[in-house]
Amino acid sequence: MSTNSPPGFTQATVGKKVLMAITGISIVGFVVMHLIGNLQIFIGQEALNKYAEMLQSLGALKWAFRGVIAFFFAVHIWKGFFLWLENKKARPVSYAKENTLEATLASRTMIYTGITIFLFVAYHISHFTLLDCHPEYQSLPLVDGRFDVYTMVILGFSEPLIATIYIAAISMMAFHLSHATSSFFQTLGLTNPSILKKLKLMSQAFAFIIFVGYVSMPIAVLMDIITIPGGGH
Repeated sequence: MSTNSPPGFTQATVGKKVLMAITGISIVGFVVMHLIGNLQIFIGQEALNKYAEMLQSLGALKWAFRGVIAFFFAVHIWKGFFLWLENKKARPVSYAKENTLEATLASRTMIYTGITIFLFVAYHISHFTLLDCHPEYQSLPLVDGRFDVYTMVILGFSEPLIATIYIAAISMMAFHLSHATSSFFQTLGLTNPSILKKLKLMSQAFAFIIFVGYVSMPIAVLMDIITIPGGGH
């Protein structure tokens, strides 16, 4: 009689995939909310600064939300890494000719785009949240008694290198989402080919919208569509 017990749900391959799907779709929800809030930069200085102040006023709730998202992000990365290892072990020798009809480039590079996104998120937090990269932002004059997030963002994106890093990272995120969003439904049991095909197209369209939304901000700053009140960067 074997003493080996079957792996728990979260350790089994199907469990890892379900956790990946649930945490992934939660992160996508955050990405959408974050974009909607940040797009207020196009409305103006007061709108974006009020939005930022509102977030800060949430206090403990804000940190609890950040903690949950960070946890989901960690689980998503952790389970994704082990699924990637399992796939590598299951196929230690590359096929002479890989079947790439079903496996798209986006699906085959999820681990690499995922790592890129992780590195970018760490940089983004350091850049605009902790202000480690640019501590001088902390001394920006208050506007109507509020921290001037609007000017901080413009100062950041007015540097071509930083804007380029953001645009490149968002490109990787959109590429990741173009497969991840549709695979969520497939992981949870949707197998109808015609529906899956439509979901893949919707996933790609959604990823493109997210891409345009996020890159519109650094591009608008570089093109002087959005400027600091009073002129100049």
